[in-house]
Order: sequence, then structure tokens, then C-alpha cells
Amino acid sequence: MTEEQKPLRRIRSFVVRAGRMTEGQQRAMDENWPKYGLELKDGMIDYAAVFGRDAPVVLEIGFGMGDSLIEMARRAPEKDFIGIEVHPPGVGRLLSRVAEEGLTNIRVYCDDAVEVLAQCIPDASLDTLQLFFPDPWHKKRHHKRRIVQPEFAQKIRQKLSVGGCFHMATDWENYAEHMMEVMSAAEGYRNHAGEGQYSPQPEWRPVTKFQKRGERLGHGVWDLMFERIA
Repeated sequence: MTEEQKPLRRIRSFVVRAGRMTEGQQRAMDENWPKYGLELKDGMIDYAAVFGRDAPVVLEIGFGMGDSLIEMARRAPEKDFIGIEVHPPGVGRLLSRVAEEGLTNIRVYCDDAVEVLAQCIPDASLDTLQLFFPDPWHKKRHHKRRIVQPEFAQKIRQKLSVGGCFHMATDWENYAEHMMEVMSAAEGYRNHAGEGQYSPQPEWRPVTKFQKRGERLGHGVWDLMFERIA
């Protein structure tokens, strides 16, 4: 195989962090995955079959340890939530809390979000897609690893319903500026707050662990909300 024939290796926006699952997290995974877990291999999702109803669907990429996703699902029982996370301890902890609280409006993938979007999420089906405090890849040579890129913006638009929202948040000013540049140039979107403007943090977005850490370090927080208009 020549260099020209080799498939291009996709640049990943994440690194699976080291860290063992606790016994409780592993038990939660074993006991609750059959009920709340979703599998990439199962292909395109039928929301009504999974949740037993038709409701607006919110998808969150990279929910960490799951605290804010749990809180949002608890506060908005009229919506269904799907979380995607590559870090197994976070998935285990989320499953433990979902079971403890008896929440019926959360399901979870433990997989690469780009693959889940491509293989499992129907086009024009999401009410909201959330990306809160993604890895900022703050070194300039790593900026190509940032998940918010022009191609990704269009993959997201394809999955949002018209009128649906792509909601981002970061505590890195440079990444906020990068997100604003990418999304302002992206076809088919409108900035909720007006051209070039950041949105105030909505009251329904909980303050996350990453946000608290950033604020302790003196970082600001920037929310961006872009609506699919075409």
C-alpha cells in the first residue's frame, strides 16, 4: 500500500484518561447497563422504542462524571437525554445515580461521539446538542484536536432539527473565541445572542465541576448557543 492509498487517520479530540473503576462503579455498570446503556453496534436509534414515548431529545457529548446531566434530566422530565462519554468510571457513576434516583429519561453510550453521531443518531432528530467544557487542547500545536471544527459543525447541524440548538460552554477564552469563529462562519446557523455575542449562562445549565475548577483558577465562562435555521 502506497502512502497515497493509506486511509487518513482521524484526529481524535479526546484521550481516554487512565483510572480504574471503583467497585461501586463497576457494579453499577454491570447491573444497569442492560437497562440504560446504548450500543454503537445496534445502529440507528429509535427514540420511541428506547424511551417508550415521543419527547424532545437532548444529546450531551462528554458528560464527565454525569452530575450536571443527572440534574438536567431531573429538572426536565418532559425531555429525554442521551449522554456520550468515553471514560468508563464516569459512565459507571452516572448509571449508579440514574438507578438510585429512578430516572427513566436518560440513556448512555460509552463510545466515541463522532461514531455515535454518524451511526446511531437520525438526521434532524435532536432538539438540543450540548458540549460543555470539552478538552481545550490549549497548546497551539494541539488546536487541530479541538472538537469544534467546521466539519463537526455541519455534522451537528445534520442531526439537529430545524430550530434545534447547539449549546457549547468553555472556561478557556481562546477556545471560546475559536468556537465563535467556527460557528459564526458555519452555514445554516444563527447565533441566539446576536452576531459575535456570547449567551448568558441559562438557569437550566447547572454549574459543572469543570466550571467550578475554572472559576477557582480565575477563568471566565463562555456559553455559545447556535440555532439550526436551515
